[in-house]
Amino acid sequence: MKITRLETILTNAGLRNYLFVRLHTDNGLTGLGEATLEWQEKAVETILHEWVERRIIGLDTFDLEAVIGGMLRDQYQGGATVLTAISGVEIACWDLIGKACGQPVYRLLGGRCHDWLPAYANGWYGGARTPAEYADRAKEAVERGYSALKFDPFGTAWKEMTREEMDEAEALVEAVRTAVGDTTDLMIEGHGRFSVGCAIEVGQRLAKYRPAWFEEPVTPNSLELLKEVKAALPFPIAAGERVYTLHDFYRLTSLRACNIVQPDIAHCGGLHVAKKVAAMAEAQDMLVSPHCSIGPVALCAALHFDWSTPNVRVQENFSDYDVPWRDALVGGWNPVQRGEFALPTKPGLGIELDINACAEHPYLPNAFPSLWDKQWLTGFTQSEGS
Repeated sequence: MKITRLETILTNAGLRNYLFVRLHTDNGLTGLGEATLEWQEKAVETILHEWVERRIIGLDTFDLEAVIGGMLRDQYQGGATVLTAISGVEIACWDLIGKACGQPVYRLLGGRCHDWLPAYANGWYGGARTPAEYADRAKEAVERGYSALKFDPFGTAWKEMTREEMDEAEALVEAVRTAVGDTTDLMIEGHGRFSVGCAIEVGQRLAKYRPAWFEEPVTPNSLELLKEVKAALPFPIAAGERVYTLHDFYRLTSLRACNIVQPDIAHCGGLHVAKKVAAMAEAQDMLVSPHCSIGPVALCAALHFDWSTPNVRVQENFSDYDVPWRDALVGGWNPVQRGEFALPTKPGLGIELDINACAEHPYLPNAFPSLWDKQWLTGFTQSEGS
């Protein structure tokens, strides 16, 4: 099964632009992947056509170690942009392999190893500004069936926080905890914003609200700083969405710098690399919870990984809080019901792209706002999905 053509489809989804990848083969099958990267979709698209395309045309889709491994070796400079391009193609290759074998991808990655797969909601806080509004949105999410919620209560803080800013953040967390009770997990998102000292102080203040984890409390570029925060706090630390190479994941797991490893399958090299990351984490008694804040194809790939990976704990889900036309972009199956993910049943990823629906929502430049200016508060948290 040789690859004959690489096609890219760019479409807007409100705060993000989704970049889908479709591979065509000599036996008539097509494989779908996603290479969305906030602010950099056009750059990724250029890499796909100017570098990745000529590397894969004519190659056998089944030769993943050679095809993807060769690109991971030869991309040389590294970083999210080129790794996202490679990941999108890798996901599309798995879709092709599954279709050629007549099997869902998860069965080719190890088969089902969970009785159920819970989701945690993200984006549920859209439009909320006050503790009371956060509490109302949290109740609504729990009523949808979610037993876990993630949110960033820290506004536009960077490195340090004033006492007043800490009070405001704590008030939001307290309001959500009070609203949802003790049985709902709360994941506190840091977006890598704090210094070590501030992260520890914030974490100590929030400990009484029993966070399920504190995500990216410090810069993802220093695993040593992350480990220092982990050692100082009495609850789990999650990290890894902005770790891109297998070698850096090895450092993360060997240092045991966090408790929950969060590879982003659309950015770290794809499903095969993510399985290697999970194996390294498993050897260190670390859980895995893939990061996925982008589109439906990336989420679908993450679900196939999740169902087939024993140390996966829970999967992030934005789909209930995305733009209204998200589900129109692809067809296949509805992945989440009452806070749990359905097991895929169709060959490959099990979804197909709707080109006409994508064309109805053309690309918008710089759709994603900065997390460190007022647009985060006046635009990002006012929108559906975040």
